[in-house]
Amino acid sequence: MSIQDSNTHKKSSGSLLKNLARFGMKAHVSLYRRTNGKIGGGPHLLILTTTGRKSGVERDTPLFYFNDGETFIIIASAGGSAKHPTWWLNLKSNPQAKIQVGANILSVTAREAEGDHRARLWSIIEQNYKQFVGYQKRTNRTIPVIVLSPTLA
Repeated sequence: MSIQDSNTHKKSSGSLLKNLARFGMKAHVSLYRRTNGKIGGGPHLLILTTTGRKSGVERDTPLFYFNDGETFIIIASAGGSAKHPTWWLNLKSNPQAKIQVGANILSVTAREAEGDHRARLWSIIEQNYKQFVGYQKRTNRTIPVIVLSPTLA
């Protein structure tokens, strides 16, 4: 196999994996929506719907969350990747979004927690959701902690 053939193979393998991941995500979201979170959910999973910053198309992402009072807290970890997740870039461009938690669909406004507020939320994450601490250790970027506040539709 030549170097060019090897690079083509790597690109097509990467493309196949991306397509499989997209299919899996769509199937997960579909099951969650059809069963109001009874399948594909769990006590800490929501579906975030953002508007694509380039395409303008609505995008669904299943995400872990926890509550802080009346707000929903999500973490832009991307598994410790060096890059921010696309859904966070979309929210930065347009902070108006929707979430589905079980059977409930809510309009929300997103903002990044900063300063003492972020420190307080991160301490909750450190105590209760240790996988995110591991993700932070894997990357040089500070993982954003996002606050979703319900808005009137």
